[in-house]
Amino acid sequence: MSIRFDLSSIEDYVSNHLRVFILSVAALVLFAGIIAVSVFFIAVRGAEQTMVPDVVGKELTEALLELQVKELYPRLLLRYSQTSSDRGRIMEQEPKPGTIVKAGRRIRLVVSQGVIVNKVENFIGRNINDVKMDLQALYTQTSGLALLSVREPVMYDFSSETPGTILAQKPEPGTDISGPMTLEFVVSKGRENSAVTVPNLTGMGLTEALGVIGNTGINFQFNIRDRNENEKGEAVVSQMPPGNATAPLSAIVDITVTSPEKIADNEIFGLFRYTIPVNPYPLSVRLEALLPSAERIRLFTTDYLGGEFTLPYKLPVGTVLVLSMLNRELYRETVGAQ
Repeated sequence: MSIRFDLSSIEDYVSNHLRVFILSVAALVLFAGIIAVSVFFIAVRGAEQTMVPDVVGKELTEALLELQVKELYPRLLLRYSQTSSDRGRIMEQEPKPGTIVKAGRRIRLVVSQGVIVNKVENFIGRNINDVKMDLQALYTQTSGLALLSVREPVMYDFSSETPGTILAQKPEPGTDISGPMTLEFVVSKGRENSAVTVPNLTGMGLTEALGVIGNTGINFQFNIRDRNENEKGEAVVSQMPPGNATAPLSAIVDITVTSPEKIADNEIFGLFRYTIPVNPYPLSVRLEALLPSAERIRLFTTDYLGGEFTLPYKLPVGTVLVLSMLNRELYRETVGAQ
């Protein structure tokens, strides 16, 4: 047997397959090129456009929220203004409101620092606590260094002015401020021989008695005892000094309250106690309750001179009692905690 090769057929076969291979490779290269170009243009495509909102005159927090919604970012600059009421507000912005920009653009915001402080104010006649808060809020440099501060302890003197009123100051009003300065104040302690008429609380329910105490501002001390069969629950059964007596302003009225007639299984009737440092004059004190339901209620508010602060309560187990003075938290405890 003899095998005969047809060279022309072989060449045609190889040529056809080679052509198919080359075309396939070219198609793959072209397809890969199209994909690469598409990815490139998608990657370099600009961000969506948005309109710059008008934030001039708005509080800084409000302006930042509006920029966030538009996917714009702030660049903040601080500047003094003509009035203290401008403090924290936007004075200028760039680009202008209504400008169309790409999302992600930075917007320059000029924020007011308030007025430049160059002279000592006249603080005479103002309450010392209000002045301290104003100094902290308005007279602090951007570095965090207090420009004006109050020398402690403050000097007190008896006066016919309301307790806490500034009677004198040093440096004098109008003194130029060249750097950080310390203010010295003389503050009213009230009349030397001030006296109050003790309210008649005996026979009142606890809620009514607390209302009277809060309005008169007397110093008080609560005690609790079990009620007798013929007595009302949660009522004042005795006090010392007695009602309508005249007593010094610093006198403590000792008040005895009976226990409740009924109390729920998840409630506790108890006596809150906390010793507050004695102050030169009465300061605003507040006791609040944070209930397990997350509700916050105010139990009592009064002006208190200091000493052991006591207050009866009937509250659900797990309630958190919060004692504050001048809006600053002093102490908290949980009802029923061991």
